[in-house]
Amino acid sequence: MTITDIRIRRIEKEGKMKAVVSVTFDDEFVVHDIKIIDGEKGLFIAMPSRKATDGEYKDIAHPIKSSMREELQSAILDRYEKELAANAQAEEAASAETE
Repeated sequence: MTITDIRIRRIEKEGKMKAVVSVTFDDEFVVHDIKIIDGEKGLFIAMPSRKATDGEYKDIAHPIKSSMREELQSAILDRYEKELAANAQAEEAASAETE
């Protein structure tokens, strides 16, 4: 299974949740609402989940193998960093034009 697209759908500047992401696999299957979280040990991804009747959150979709989770997390965080850099450049260019 190959990651064919990663879309950063929303970036938050405040709070622990930094972004919401959609990932497409093999141009045929998409997983929405993967979250990028800023935790104690740095950024990590949280798979889409729902609250169960016992109050715990259960993943709706998730990698089975740790190697796939690592590949997915690496690809998502790389794309997030690129998106942040592009947004920073756009903000700098916009502020330079107004001066």
